[in-house]
Amino acid sequence: MALPGRNPFTPMIAVACAVLAFATVAFVPTSRSQQAAAAKDQNATRPAPVHDISGTWEPANGPGDGTQPFGVKAMPNDGKPEHQLPYTPLGLQTFRSHKALLGADAVLPGSGLNNDPRDKCEPIGFPRTDFYNLRETQIFQDKSRVAILYEYAQTWRVIWTDGRPLPKIVDGGVQVGNQVRERRFYGYSVGKWTDDTTLVIDTVGTMGQEKTWMDSAGRPVSDDLHVIEQFHRVNYGRLELTVTIDDPKMYTKPWIAMDKHPMKLEDPPRDVMEMYCSPAEMEKYNQLIGDPASK
Repeated sequence: MALPGRNPFTPMIAVACAVLAFATVAFVPTSRSQQAAAAKDQNATRPAPVHDISGTWEPANGPGDGTQPFGVKAMPNDGKPEHQLPYTPLGLQTFRSHKALLGADAVLPGSGLNNDPRDKCEPIGFPRTDFYNLRETQIFQDKSRVAILYEYAQTWRVIWTDGRPLPKIVDGGVQVGNQVRERRFYGYSVGKWTDDTTLVIDTVGTMGQEKTWMDSAGRPVSDDLHVIEQFHRVNYGRLELTVTIDDPKMYTKPWIAMDKHPMKLEDPPRDVMEMYCSPAEMEKYNQLIGDPASK
């Protein structure tokens, strides 16, 4: 018998609502997953737009694929003979002076030997921004330039595509027109379209080994560095990045550091998170984990 004033169908309604709510919650991820899969398939079949690499991109094989902890993706410092770089005597000497926490030649955490400028929260510079925490990357462009915004440290680069020449490396900096300008952590970049879907970017005028490392394994770069990046848009939803290092002071010949590294297109409204190097957080990490001897 129902209690006075109580609807006998209330418990049944509550159970039905709970079942419907559960069904809705269970259905939404599946539906979203199906929508995402459908969008991915559609992006793969759509042709790449002409002279356009804009969008928000992330590593197609997952966020960790852009971290490259053992050094550049195509030539990691893993001890394998095929991954030994063509060092000059100066390059090898400089590499040995770098004490990295990662790679086959890594020093132990807490040893006090690590001298990676990143661990003092110095700007990582270029080309390391391609080789360290290459995660969600936003690319914007207009008729005269391409801007690349990186998730790590919220850093950006501007690549001029208006036909201006690449600056010349000179003593004390780079020559831009009739002016000698300062070297920069991220250098000076110009780009040109070699076909409808491939943008080639040349960069010079970076800081060199006294200020920046090339990667987390401590590979060096000099102030004579010339980096060639090739952004090839395979189709609407896929971008491939190839990076070539040409540094005659450190290496006997040019070599490929990233070889068609795949990036996938994210949804336009995707909001990119912040990712900073914080001196306070770095100090806390070193005290608790990285360098317990400093307690």
